[in-house]
Amino acid sequence: MPRPGDPAANNVMFEAGSGMTLVLLLHAAVTLFLTGLVWFVQLVHYPLMAETGREVFPRYEHLHQQRTTWIVAPAMAAEALLALWLLWRRPAEIPFWTVALAGLLLAGIWVSTFAVQVPLHAKLAAGFDAQAHHRLVLTNWWRTAAWSLRSLLALWFLSRL
Repeated sequence: MPRPGDPAANNVMFEAGSGMTLVLLLHAAVTLFLTGLVWFVQLVHYPLMAETGREVFPRYEHLHQQRTTWIVAPAMAAEALLALWLLWRRPAEIPFWTVALAGLLLAGIWVSTFAVQVPLHAKLAAGFDAQAHHRLVLTNWWRTAAWSLRSLLALWFLSRL
């Protein structure tokens, strides 16, 4: 049996915590993926919507919603499950308040997505509406900031192990 302070003791501790390390790695990977995606949407995709021809915009919006859902829904579901797992099985090295803050940010992202962005996309599906588009771009900044903060927290969680 290795003594505390021996390099072998650290290896045993790492192996014993490898399940949680995997959870934290997956959590960070999904959160970072969604953060990159929301920045792309915010800076490239949403602004380009205004450049789409008005006659083809309803079809464009329908395809946007359909194809985006295929990518975003599984990632958001995975992120939520991993966040719940961290709230339930938080490593002692990570203060509760940081995991709770990450969870509140995620809850805010979900509320914003389904209470603001989804209805705006539904309105845009009927045809381009400059006011709805402007509101979509403007309100998405909150999700962009929230996911960015979640990414910082996810990386910090990894640094604590």
